[in-house]
Amino acid sequence: MTPKTHLAIDPRLVGAPLELGEGSASAFLVTTPEMAADERGLVHGGFVFGLADYAAMLAVNDPNVVLGGAETRFLKPVRVGERLEARARIEETDGRKSRVKVEVLRDSEAVMTGTFSCFTLDRHVFDRP
Repeated sequence: MTPKTHLAIDPRLVGAPLELGEGSASAFLVTTPEMAADERGLVHGGFVFGLADYAAMLAVNDPNVVLGGAETRFLKPVRVGERLEARARIEETDGRKSRVKVEVLRDSEAVMTGTFSCFTLDRHVFDRP
């Protein structure tokens, strides 16, 4: 499959696709010094969340998908230089709403989990009245 959503994403900030399937996706991100929240190399959680969000969008894979909400848990800290992989799968679809489960891993260890509420719109969000 080919990505149909978030085509202008900068992979240095939120990751790059690894696999795309029907209702599932994975993406990876290598954390960089620019993501550090402190001098010890702790990566700001917003970058980990961004990777998870991007994987959720890829699982839905529609040009007009947007995030409506998320419930997440950060389980382990992430350091600069680590490679993360987010695995996402649609658990439920109800009309235009999809509930997507995402797990972010470092090697085989979960560092974040979440449920993302994604909405597929008829047109781009900026084109709505």
